[in-house]
Amino acid sequence: MYAIIAATPWTVFLLNIILKSGGLAYHKVFHETGLQKVSTNDFLTIASTFHGIDLIAAGLNPIKPLAPPTPPGGIPSRPEPSSGIEVLETENFRIQCFTSLTGIKFLLFTDTTQTNVDVTLRRIYDLYTDYVMKNPFHNLQNPVRSDIFDRKLLSYIREINNR
Repeated sequence: MYAIIAATPWTVFLLNIILKSGGLAYHKVFHETGLQKVSTNDFLTIASTFHGIDLIAAGLNPIKPLAPPTPPGGIPSRPEPSSGIEVLETENFRIQCFTSLTGIKFLLFTDTTQTNVDVTLRRIYDLYTDYVMKNPFHNLQNPVRSDIFDRKLLSYIREINNR
């Protein structure tokens, strides 16, 4: 597929969705200008490598103080999961990661000047939950194959890239 070699302002380049097990579930290129072709195997390697490094980073996270004890009859508070890598930035591009509560990682490759990437990732996650997770035939450990998700995602990213 593609590797980023140069950046164009205000651009979302590509999206990878990584399964909890580290496998690549989805890959979509949105903006090919400034990208160098690389193989699909390279993107599989990127996904599994990022997943491993993210797990190590989450494990190195400092221990948070214990939450106050739950009062009798109260509902215990849920501890926040350790965060792994959230942003990797180079001179030419940024990789921002959003990890869902189910452990699925959304990697968005953007230009370094792209703003509100966290909002963009949250919207992509919303599209994923609406059009992939609500599909009764989708298995969590299988690649994403949803035409409506592709169309909605492409429409949303075109809107961002055309600003």
